[in-house]
Amino acid sequence: MAFGGFDNTGSNAPMSEINTTPLVDVMLVLLIIFMITAPLLTHSVKIDLPTASSAPTVETPDAITLSLDAAGALYWNNEPMPKEALAPRMADIAAQDPQPELHLRADKETRYEAIAELMAAARVAGVQKLGFVTLPAAQ
Repeated sequence: MAFGGFDNTGSNAPMSEINTTPLVDVMLVLLIIFMITAPLLTHSVKIDLPTASSAPTVETPDAITLSLDAAGALYWNNEPMPKEALAPRMADIAAQDPQPELHLRADKETRYEAIAELMAAARVAGVQKLGFVTLPAAQ
């Protein structure tokens, strides 16, 4: 970097070099500031806090399995049930709080009409959680 010279060429061209001295000065000041403040940021007060298990216990409602075979017979939790008892039982589970999940299992030979009737009966009774149980495909 040359600010002036002793040559007498007489050129008045502007200086084309970048003056990096202010940049270096600013960087050194920032480095010193960060060196001073960095240890202050990691300082912490060590205290012994009491431990307690405050995790709320979540009640998970039981799942009720409603099965329908190819002949049209109903099974409530794997126990045979007449079709006339379906509406009162669904009304009972709809009234519970929290409402249990109703898992619907049907034979693959079952007509869609019978499954649709079960879903409609669950909707009329007010069942909010209805799921279908399937088996994974054979590998």
